Parts: sequence; structure tokens; C-alpha cells
Amino acid sequence: MHYSNAVSPSEQVSADARTAVEDAVWAPSVHNTQPWRFGLHGARISLSADIDRRLDVADPDGREMLISCGAALYNLKTSLRTLGYTPHVRLLPDPDRPHLLADIDLEPGGQPDQQTLREHAQIRRRRTHRGGFRPDPVPAGVLSAMRHDAEREGARLVEAVDVHVKEALAALTEAAEHVQQRTPAHTAEIARWAPSPRTSRADGVQEGAYPQQVPQTKPHFPARDFARGHGWGAQSTHGQDEGKALAGLTLLLVSAGDEPADWLRTGQALQRLLLRATERDLAAAFHTQALEVPELRAFIRTRFCNGAHPQMLLRLGAPAGEELGTVRRPVEEVIEET
Repeated sequence: MHYSNAVSPSEQVSADARTAVEDAVWAPSVHNTQPWRFGLHGARISLSADIDRRLDVADPDGREMLISCGAALYNLKTSLRTLGYTPHVRLLPDPDRPHLLADIDLEPGGQPDQQTLREHAQIRRRRTHRGGFRPDPVPAGVLSAMRHDAEREGARLVEAVDVHVKEALAALTEAAEHVQQRTPAHTAEIARWAPSPRTSRADGVQEGAYPQQVPQTKPHFPARDFARGHGWGAQSTHGQDEGKALAGLTLLLVSAGDEPADWLRTGQALQRLLLRATERDLAAAFHTQALEVPELRAFIRTRFCNGAHPQMLLRLGAPAGEELGTVRRPVEEVIEET
């Protein structure tokens, strides 16, 4: 952070807050709904959920929406630290305004450490992966650091090491995908957030964000059917259909509680560990289908999480194939200045 003679301190704070929001919106969100709004009020930024972007069928309680917003909050804090501020965060500051998720007060004079700078450099590089992984192993030190990242943010990262557990989680994912594809309200919701290639929208899961052909891995975690039989998707030239792509590590991100504050903390933990993975040229594929079916989520909690609440199921590895694209809404659409 620095002031120029032509810019007042308040104008500089406002400009820096806007820059931080521009970084925040690069967080992952369920179906790329980007369900957040930011209010700029002097030296305070407020983060709110954009309830109109919640998945009413798949996410009626807003759990995944708040995980998405928590990831955006982590980006925001990282950006502010890089700009020379210490962010003071109050989660859910007003019980009468449940969609107000956080107030962040900006204290000038902070100094970013090297880890913060490295994380910030990954914010716009990170992409959601929707395919298989190369045989390159995930270094044990990286996974250990990711576990520490999750714990620092109030969550826990659990690896499914046993092959039978992996197969069970894959089978549960496939069962959930099967049920959802045969639920008209769910398929309509997918259609809303997976527009055709002719779209001019700056949200949703667009054709360039998923592969035309998803490789069969063992065990196989089915991907969402964003193309819905239309043959859409990015074409691969890396031979993923030749049986060389692997499933990667199977991980569960869990929390002790299952309330809005826990979901926000989980989102921050998720983004923190994703930025570390991106720094090492690793990527994550998300499989939340089974966690969107209450009976299956309860089963996973009881059988595989030792009573903790599963918030995210993901695969991790060195991505096979090209880096897929994504889109973001103009920052003007998510900012309100007062």
C-alpha cells in the first residue's frame, strides 16, 4: 500500500478494496454461480450471499453457497494482506441479516509474508479440473501442508487411503449422479447453469470448462453431465481416453460443526489448500453429488468421517490434458459502494 500526492488516503483505501474484490471473485463456486456481493464502506468491506444464485434444488440450505463465499473471503483477505493491510474479519456479524456473511475492516500498515505473496500469485491461475490425473505422485510434504492449511482455517482434510473406501465413495457419487440425472427439477437447474456454447454470459459452467470426453479412471468418479447429451465440451489432445489417466488422491474436507459459520470456514480452508496445490501445479476435481443427497451425506459422515460433517469430496493430482477455461462477471456487478 502506498499513497501518491494525487490520491487521498481514503481514495487509496477505496481503490485497494476494489482491487481485493477483483481477486476475491476468482474463487471457485458451485456451478460457477459466483453467489457473492461486496459492499465497500470506507475502510470496511462487507461480504453478502447473493441468494438469487443459490441452487434451490441441489443446495436448499445454502451450504455450498456459503462454502463458495468462504473461498472468496479467503482470496479477499490474501489480496488485502498483499496490498499492505491487516484484515479484521467478523463472521456473521448481524443475526438479523443472515445473508450478511462477514464484515472485514481494513487496518493499514500490514506487511505480507512470503507465503501470502506465493498464495496471491496463484489466485488467478487456479482452475477446477474435470478429468483424470497423470501418474505423478502428490508429494507427501504438500499433502501434509494442505492438512495444516485446513486445520488453520477450522476444518480437517481426510485422505481416503483404503482402496475399498475410495471405491465406496466413487460408487456413492455414481449413485447420486444417477438419481440427480433422473430428477427433472435437478436437470433443469443444471441446464440453467450450464449454458449453450452460444452464450454471452459471464457465469455458469461453459463449454470450455469441461472436457467433451471424461476419461474412465479406477475407481471412477462420474462428472456432472453439463453437456446434457449435446456433445459440448472442450476436446482433448492428450490421449486421456487411452486409459492412462488416474483418479488421483481422494480427499474429504470435513468440519466439526454444520452451521453457516462452519461452512464459511470450510470455504476458506478449501481455497487455502487449493492455492497451495496450484503453486505445485496440482489441481482438484470436485464431486459433491453424494453430499447433495441428505441420506448419502449422512452415510458418508457415519462411515467415513468418524462423525465429522463432510463438506467437500475432491480428487487431487497433476492434471492430465489442457487447462480448461472459466469466466467471471465484471466486478461492477458484484460491488456496491456507499
